[in-house]
Amino acid sequence: MKKIILSLFFLLPFLIFADTEIDSLLRVLDKTISDSKVYTTLKEVKIEQIKKKLNKNISLEDRYGVNDQIISEYQSFKCDSALVYIDQNIKIAKQLNNKSYLDESRLKLAFILSLSGLFTQALEAFETIDYNQLKQYQKALYCWDYIRYNENLIKYTDNPYYEAFYNAENRRYRDSLMNMLGKGTDLYLKEQSFKLKDEGAFEASAKIQAELFKTNQPETHNYAMSAMGLSQIYRELNNKALEEKYLLLAAITDVKLAVKENESLLILAIYLHKKGDVNRAYNYIQASLESANFYNSRFRNAVIARIQPIIEATYLAKIEEQKGNLRLYAYALSFFVLVLIVVLYFLYRQIKVVSKARKNLKQINSELTVVNGRLDEANIIRERYIGYYINQCAVYLDKLDDYRKQVNRKIKAGQIDSLQKLTSSTHTLEKDALELFSHFDKAFFEVYPTFVEEFNALLKEEERYLLKKDQLNTELRIFALIRLGITDVNQIATFLRYSIQTIYNYKSKVKGKAHSDIDNFEEKIKKIGAFVSN
Repeated sequence: MKKIILSLFFLLPFLIFADTEIDSLLRVLDKTISDSKVYTTLKEVKIEQIKKKLNKNISLEDRYGVNDQIISEYQSFKCDSALVYIDQNIKIAKQLNNKSYLDESRLKLAFILSLSGLFTQALEAFETIDYNQLKQYQKALYCWDYIRYNENLIKYTDNPYYEAFYNAENRRYRDSLMNMLGKGTDLYLKEQSFKLKDEGAFEASAKIQAELFKTNQPETHNYAMSAMGLSQIYRELNNKALEEKYLLLAAITDVKLAVKENESLLILAIYLHKKGDVNRAYNYIQASLESANFYNSRFRNAVIARIQPIIEATYLAKIEEQKGNLRLYAYALSFFVLVLIVVLYFLYRQIKVVSKARKNLKQINSELTVVNGRLDEANIIRERYIGYYINQCAVYLDKLDDYRKQVNRKIKAGQIDSLQKLTSSTHTLEKDALELFSHFDKAFFEVYPTFVEEFNALLKEEERYLLKKDQLNTELRIFALIRLGITDVNQIATFLRYSIQTIYNYKSKVKGKAHSDIDNFEEKIKKIGAFVSN
């Protein structure tokens, strides 16, 4: 039971963080939808700025290019307007007798018609294009448009038989498209991810999509599409948290970019309805419907029409349930007010008894505080005394070493030869150092007799130390100094007579043997043998 509680305790921050992130994104989306008219106005202003270029006396070539910019802005904003400018570009292409322009315009016509739900007309547009006569990049665009056309048909028909047929057709077009795209390019990897998803290799698909997502700039159309793709894959992987996160990112971006032909809000509304967030589901399906009407997407309206009544009915049922609950709460509140009055009466009678007991507890707590203060003080004095003792020993060793070097220099200057031989040897110094360490170990174990056992408890079983009684090795001696409050690596290096880098290496080596939580390893060491628990 204790292990289960500890596991839940450590997992709790991650669960709270995930919920906090989703809640934050939901609030951002709510605010973004409330400001959607502002984003729509900004989009319209941007388009009007481009249209001003048409007022000038420009050539047909330049007019075609400006129209193409306007089409790019309108294609996910307002399909009827996009179709008007596509029609103009088809006429310009014919006037210029430019087959490349004509093919490009017809491809865009087929794409916009499929987005708006005019599938028969879109198919007719495809049939006006001679695929074999297209340039290489136009063939790739043809395949890409046809895949989108089939995907929209699948959503529109909502029929398993047609879905299987269109998916099979899409696999052929995707293979052709990938053969035309350069391997390793973003476009190739994106289609490869979709192919893996269709084949059921969801983990591999998610890995590619996640890498592509990192390369997209936030608040761009590619960012929204990439987030939507990731959400669909995580839905297949049954990862609800990530599915919702990327759905929200896609929806927020679509609204900010005034993308009226978007799927993210609709899918998010369906997801939240299943999750039980009825209010938001209702608001988002309404926002999705408004966008579809603005775009004049017949196919999107048909899809929304299948789910909207279900969400709306659930929403109305919840309102009625809330009304009933309010009445119930009113009755319950009245009852609890009466109970509260009775309870307050009895509480008042107990106040005097509690007050007396509180005085006694206060006196006992004061006495305990004094005792605890004395224990803390004794601990501090003990640790500081040992630290001072160690520091003095280290200083003494440094002075002896300095003296040896000074005498050695004098001998090299031609003074007493026998003294030079004596002082050139470090045997005495090393012996003194070992003796100092031995005394330090004994003094340390008098204060912390269970240090090695508690230290080993922090390590993996196969990495634990087996030492002689009242004796530390170099690695444990470093952490013994840390337990005494000496955390300065310079001081530790000076006392143990190692380089600073060697001390760091020893510390890293020991931390590598720990169970987990390396970052807090030294803090755990400082609590070994503590009398007062924090």
